[in-house]
Amino acid sequence: MKTAPIPEAEKALFAFVDQLNDAPGDVRREDVERLKAAGWSDEAVYDAVSVCALFNFYNRWIDGTGVQGLSPAMYERSAKRMAAGGYLPAPPPGSPPKSEGEPER
Repeated sequence: MKTAPIPEAEKALFAFVDQLNDAPGDVRREDVERLKAAGWSDEAVYDAVSVCALFNFYNRWIDGTGVQGLSPAMYERSAKRMAAGGYLPAPPPGSPPKSEGEPER
């Protein structure tokens, strides 16, 4: 990460998230202040912490419940569907055409 060809602000953010993952009890106000000095807003820091926390939650949940990942073929199908229509599911077969103002699927 330290040598990645990305802006220094992003390197600072990723270093913060690494610290948050590895030693969450050691995160201090000064760590957040470094991010703000690198150009990140309070909202961006909040979002980064939230995403980090959610990924940790879901990883623990998946590990604890034994939920299995998709097969490579299913990931490929899902990627194609999402590339074409985003996060919205495909309409059920035989559903009426979309109405005006309805998001694309």
